[in-house]
Amino acid sequence: MSHAVQNQRPVRTTRVDHLSHARLPRWAQSAIAVGSVAAGIGVGLAAGWQSRVQWGLIAALIFVTASYLLTSRVEGSRQAKDRVATSVIWVSFVLAVVPLLSLSWVTISKGAEVLDGYFLSHSMNGVLDAETGGGIYHALLGTIEQVLIATVIAAPIGLMTAIYLVEYGRGKLARAVTFFVDVMTGIPSIVAGLFILATWNLLLGFGPSGFAGAMALAILMMPVVVRSTEEMLKLVPNELREASLALGVPKWRTILKVVLPTAIGGITTGVMLAVARITGETAPVLLLVFGTKLINPNPFEGAQASLPLYVYEQYAVGTDAAVARAWAAALVLIAFVMILNLVARGIARWKAPKTGR
Repeated sequence: MSHAVQNQRPVRTTRVDHLSHARLPRWAQSAIAVGSVAAGIGVGLAAGWQSRVQWGLIAALIFVTASYLLTSRVEGSRQAKDRVATSVIWVSFVLAVVPLLSLSWVTISKGAEVLDGYFLSHSMNGVLDAETGGGIYHALLGTIEQVLIATVIAAPIGLMTAIYLVEYGRGKLARAVTFFVDVMTGIPSIVAGLFILATWNLLLGFGPSGFAGAMALAILMMPVVVRSTEEMLKLVPNELREASLALGVPKWRTILKVVLPTAIGGITTGVMLAVARITGETAPVLLLVFGTKLINPNPFEGAQASLPLYVYEQYAVGTDAAVARAWAAALVLIAFVMILNLVARGIARWKAPKTGR
């Protein structure tokens, strides 16, 4: 009896999982990347190419091709297509980062030669362009004042325009405002400078000043603020608006107390992007501010210096001392924009709505 029962027990068989496939090891992509770089350098040297850009392009092509062929043979064509897409994304990322790192390295290496406390705290008063010495205090002060005035003008107008388009805008007026914002987005900076020159300087009779340049910068800044703020306001869930309105809160107060605090992080980032957009503009400043070697703390009267204009003027001189000052001023300009972005991120985190667990 026991023997019959034992024979009735199910026999375990080895199950073969047909869904499992061979996989490349995790280090395979790194090995392919290293091999591709080596192969690209070898092909470039063999062909007599001196440009490292050509070596990099050849290495990128070899990397994508090798990733597809090896993955297709081991994991199948479906995984190979996915791997090719991933490889192309990585190659695009590297192609975008390498010029940025190269630009940063060249600017830092050349600009650090004369960048010191004296350079930041003195102007070019009494210093010839061909001589060593001098600094950028007058240009740095002018840039800060002009950008600050442009931000004070453009940020509130852009913010209110975006609020109107998202919360109230309907009909022909909203479409007209959207159209003009799109048109202003593509306006060249020289056109904005010519407009202020024709109206403020020639028609109304005012002379060159930092305020005139700030108005031209505000024209360039406004559409960026409108577009970025508009997108951030659209991301605010409608449920928040509906909940506030259901409690009897007026719409203007809902916008002020619910919508804007929720989107304040993105709005601040958008404003800082607009500030970064106008900080490096040279054409409006050249037309309206004129530039000077003296320190002019009054942006409403007289010519005033600016960092982008200072870089242009010093580099145009062509001497070693002037070019060194131009690189140092460019480094200060980059650092100025970076500081603004860091401040914007700090404000965005500080003002972001707190969510409890």
